[in-house]
Amino acid sequence: VKIGRENFDRQRFSYFLDDNASWQAFTKGGFEDFRVESRAQRWAVEYTFPAIKAGDVRKAEYPTTSPEPMQAYVMNTRRPLFQDVRVRQALTYAYDFESMNRTIFFGAYTRTDSYFEGGDLASSGLPQGKELEILQQYRDKLPPELFTQEFKLPVYTTPQSGRENLRKAYDLFKQAGWVNRGGKLVNEKTGEPFRIEFLGNDPVDERVAGPLIDNLRRLGIDATLRIVDDSQYTNRTRAFDFDMLAVAGFQQSNSPGNEQRDFFSSTAADTSGSRNLAGIKNPIVDALIDRVIFATDRDDLIAATHALDRVLLWNYYMIPQWHLGKIRIAYWNKFGIPEKQPAYSGVDQNSWWIDPDKEKALAAKYKSGN
Repeated sequence: VKIGRENFDRQRFSYFLDDNASWQAFTKGGFEDFRVESRAQRWAVEYTFPAIKAGDVRKAEYPTTSPEPMQAYVMNTRRPLFQDVRVRQALTYAYDFESMNRTIFFGAYTRTDSYFEGGDLASSGLPQGKELEILQQYRDKLPPELFTQEFKLPVYTTPQSGRENLRKAYDLFKQAGWVNRGGKLVNEKTGEPFRIEFLGNDPVDERVAGPLIDNLRRLGIDATLRIVDDSQYTNRTRAFDFDMLAVAGFQQSNSPGNEQRDFFSSTAADTSGSRNLAGIKNPIVDALIDRVIFATDRDDLIAATHALDRVLLWNYYMIPQWHLGKIRIAYWNKFGIPEKQPAYSGVDQNSWWIDPDKEKALAAKYKSGN
């Protein structure tokens, strides 16, 4: 099973509390032999240090076929502000992914539109077959559009589409009892202003949440971002002490099961420290989770997961963000690398090996140890 793998006699792991420190260490050599790059801007414009120009550090992208996580802005539906689905849908219409991807991420990402992105478990089109049979049991308690319209997230492709999406957002707010008075969105009956605080734990979250906050302010919402340290963030998310999260991820697999309860069940919504950050308490979701867990075969699992995915999407519990669909890796040119890499994970570093000639050449050129 391990033929061609586990080729290193010794591996050393270095831990950095700060990503910028890790980045600087990598560029100088001697601390990290390779790094997985998660920042689109850095990948696009910052790999210009001398070792890159000399060909001593290489960049590579490996496509993956594994499911992508649902990365999203998460609304805490435990708060009365987010308990009306029209409010949640309105907030979704205010998110301009296309401009953000173009101006901040160099066009690197694709919009996520499923809780089970990247495989046969993602719902699409209209429900049919076994999935439709499952959903028909709950038809009177589901949005009628779920059966007649394909789920589509708003798209910002032109200034006109941007205006239309914000107009749609305001119409939904108005239907939910929120109106604009003097440039402020307020409750029509009480006059209470609409306020949202996004919670984050990384300065990068300012770039992630900033464009959405700008659009929310255009609608009259008092939207702010609070960045806290990791300890505070952990404590607040465990206690569900937030309005919205600037970013959260929910990793899925090709065989979903019990973890769906921790992600989305009513029981988990009331369990401190659970992954049900959105506070979802929906008996239909609970029933569909059970259908997923107790599926009798692959076809049954796919149908149940499609149904669960579709119900989650049409309830607008989260505002989906983006995914990459590949792994970005930079490495010091001291390795032999098999041409064929596993499609599911994209790359297997344990199939690499040290090329003695390359290592010797680097050691002669860089005194730091590479």
